Amino acid sequence: MDDVFSGRVAILGLGYIGLPTAVALATRGIEVIGVDINQSIVDAVSLGRVPFVEPDLAIAVSGAVSIGRLTATTVVPEADAFIIAVPTPFQENRAADLSYVQSAVTQIAPRLKGGELVVLESTSPPGTTEQVSRWLAELRPDLRLPHEADGMSDIFVAHCPERVLPGRIMIEMITNDRVIGGVTRRCADKAASLYRVFTQGEIITTDASSAEMAKLVENAYRDVNIAFANELSLISERLRLDVWEIIRLANHHPRVNILTPGPGVGGHCIAVDPWFIVGAAPDLARLIRTAREVNDSKPLHVAQHVIEKASRFRDPTVACLGLTFKANVDDMRESPAVDVVAAIADAAPELDIRVVEPYTQKLPPELDGRPNVRMQSASDAIEEADIVVLLVDHDQFKTIPKSRLEGRVVFDTRGTWR
Repeated sequence: MDDVFSGRVAILGLGYIGLPTAVALATRGIEVIGVDINQSIVDAVSLGRVPFVEPDLAIAVSGAVSIGRLTATTVVPEADAFIIAVPTPFQENRAADLSYVQSAVTQIAPRLKGGELVVLESTSPPGTTEQVSRWLAELRPDLRLPHEADGMSDIFVAHCPERVLPGRIMIEMITNDRVIGGVTRRCADKAASLYRVFTQGEIITTDASSAEMAKLVENAYRDVNIAFANELSLISERLRLDVWEIIRLANHHPRVNILTPGPGVGGHCIAVDPWFIVGAAPDLARLIRTAREVNDSKPLHVAQHVIEKASRFRDPTVACLGLTFKANVDDMRESPAVDVVAAIADAAPELDIRVVEPYTQKLPPELDGRPNVRMQSASDAIEEADIVVLLVDHDQFKTIPKSRLEGRVVFDTRGTWR
C-alpha cells in the first residue's frame, strides 16, 4: 500500500519532537493543531515563535503559522489522526513513567468517532502501544480497538519512534528511515500513510512492540559504546596515559571505531532508554545496566577531581563551560554537565562557581538559587578563574585561544583543547 494521509492531525506535546513533526506535516499541506499543557508554549507557537533552539525550525514554524496550517491550543480537538509526543521520563526506581502518555490518551478518547489513527511517538518500553489500545478500550467501550481477538477495529493504534539528532532535527525528520509498528498490520499501514506525507527515507512496518524495542536498542547500542570509551578514560587516567591519543591510535585499525569519552551521557534518549530495556529483563540486561552505571558515574568522577584540585587554592574560583547535554543546542535534559556543577556545588559550598552557557540566560532548576553558582560570560569567567572546566564542546568554546587558559588549571572533559 502506498496511500498518503489527508485530513486533520492533532499533535499532543509541542516539545523537541512534537513541534518539528507538526511543522513537517503542516508545510506539506496538512492541517495541524498542536496541543500542549504549557500556555506559554501555546502562545509562542501561535505567534509563529519557537520556545527552544533548533536550527531551521523557527523559519518553518513562522511559515506554517502564517499560512494557517499550524495552530496551537491547550485543548485536544477532534482530528483524523492523533500523535502523542509527550515525555516518558523514568521514575526514582528507573521504571518508565507513563503518566503523561495515559493523560494524553484520556484527552484523546472523548474525541474519537471511529476511523481515527492514534500514534505513540514517545519512546516507551515494549508493550506500551498495546497498553494505549487497552486504555482507549476502557475509556471507549463503544468502539472496537485493534487488540481485540477478531483483528478488526474502529480505531488504528501504532508506534512510530523518532530517531533524530538535536541540532539536525529538521533535516533528519525528513531524510531518516522510519520504523512504524502497528498493533495490527492494518494499523501499521494506516500510520505509514501519515508519515509518507513528509518522509523521504524508507518506511519500514512491523509490530508495535518490535518498533518500541528497536528504538531502545538503537540508544542502548550507543550508550554501551560510549561507556566503553568512558571506561577507557578512567583506566588511562590511572595509568597516566592520554585516552584521546590511545583512541586515535586504536581507530587506525580498519574494523575499530571507538567513540570519544566525556563527562557522562545526557539527553532524553541515550541516558534514559537503556533503563527501559533493563526494566523489561533485569536479570538478563547485565551489559546494558553496567554501561549505564559507568556513564552515570562519570559526572561525580569529574566533580571529585575538580574539588580535589580546588582544595589546593586559598579562595578558588571555578569556571564551568557548558550546561547542555550536547554541543550547540539549548537542551539540558539529563545533562551530565549540570550534574557535574551540582556535585561540585554540593560538596564544596565555599567554592565560587561561574557557569557559562551561551544557549540560555538562566540556570536550570537543579542549580538555580545556589548561592555559590552564578552565570557569567566566557570572557569574564575565564579571566577570574583559577580552574576552568570544559563540560560541553560548543563551537564558541573551541575558539578560545590557549593563551587565555595559561596559568589556570584546566579540565578538558571533551578533548577539545588537546
